[in-house]
Amino acid sequence: MRLGTGIGWRPEIADAVERMPGIDWVETVAENVCPGHLPESLLRLLERGVTVVPHGVSLGLGGAERPDETRLAALAERARALGAPLVTEHIAFVRAGGALTASPRLEAGHLLPVPRTRDALDVLCENVRIAQDALPVPLAVENIAALFAWPDEELTEGQFLYELADRTGVRLLIDVANLHTNHVNRGEDPARALDELPVEALAYVHVAGGFERDGVWHDSHAHPVTQPVLDVLADLASRTTPPGVLLERDDNFPEPTELERELAVIRETVEKAERATVQARDPLPRGTAAREAAADTTSARQRLALAQAALLSTLVAGTPAPEGFDRVRLGVQARALAAKRASVVAKVAPELPAILGESYRPAFLAYAEGHPMTGGYRRDALDFAEQVLLSGQSADTATRRRLRTWWLDRSGPTPPSRHPAARLARATRRVLFRQPV
Repeated sequence: MRLGTGIGWRPEIADAVERMPGIDWVETVAENVCPGHLPESLLRLLERGVTVVPHGVSLGLGGAERPDETRLAALAERARALGAPLVTEHIAFVRAGGALTASPRLEAGHLLPVPRTRDALDVLCENVRIAQDALPVPLAVENIAALFAWPDEELTEGQFLYELADRTGVRLLIDVANLHTNHVNRGEDPARALDELPVEALAYVHVAGGFERDGVWHDSHAHPVTQPVLDVLADLASRTTPPGVLLERDDNFPEPTELERELAVIRETVEKAERATVQARDPLPRGTAAREAAADTTSARQRLALAQAALLSTLVAGTPAPEGFDRVRLGVQARALAAKRASVVAKVAPELPAILGESYRPAFLAYAEGHPMTGGYRRDALDFAEQVLLSGQSADTATRRRLRTWWLDRSGPTPPSRHPAARLARATRRVLFRQPV
């Protein structure tokens, strides 16, 4: 399947994407679209014959638990609504704890790396097969960027991906920016990873920007694509013709002309590399899929669950770092997770920074240190507001009143109703709760 050149569709650049020349396809975050109410911009693109691929971020296929049936059904529904030829997700875990560890469930709010061990590979393969059976179209999975490495890993990234594709038949979405990120942060050679990849399993390629600070590469998706990332893209394109290449941009959006310039550079990089040649490689030995596919993963899931819960607790709850991890890097990751929570909550509930002003961000970061995220970002916003009210952090009476009103209006299980009786009930609650905090 040939996709061509595409760009990540985001509401902030929807109009610009529609007008961009040479856009063959787009990718949208699956969780951000509602099948029954697709954005008008996506509908117009579909009417023009532009392919739209849903890109999931919340399945947690690399987690110890089996994929959630509700999340899988939602991803399948989006694939059908968009008429997508495939769906994509990540090789990552996003939550830990729960029944397997008899501990509170924790949410990372971010994609975290899976240990490259036999246990993790066995669990991931089974999770991928479960997802493949539940989806109406083929699945492709993406390698992720990481600030830290797991100790005692048994496989390189290329070996891990090779065995995954060999044992499950899943396709691969290769993010060349993530290969560069892991080169800077973990000392991993992108060329070696490409040497070991099964290029015949390639579905498409991601390209994105980032920045380096104090020796750490941050895969921000909010900065221009750098030359080292383009070099990795060129290396990949010299080995095989990518079925599709997509530019990702999630924040700090530049002018449309700048995005068009980056797309032109990406096209030029691929075309130039395709004219180059590399020495043909001997095929890597095939895996033992028939024997390993039937393996019981119960024990592996238990071991992986305990390891992931201990790590995530360090990152979001401040518990001691598990043995063998780089504590400095875990600290960097923990701060990054808290900062991301603050930014996403500000988007989900923009009234909070409007009410709290400049005190919002430091107050949220202080809250995040002792309050791990146990639900989604909407729940996080409500819990944060409640904590601010209970702690008396906001000294201004008017601010407290506005925050209390906001919290009361949104703390129910559904959004506020406009029905007169519901409005009267909310007004009554506000009167009853209008005592000093």
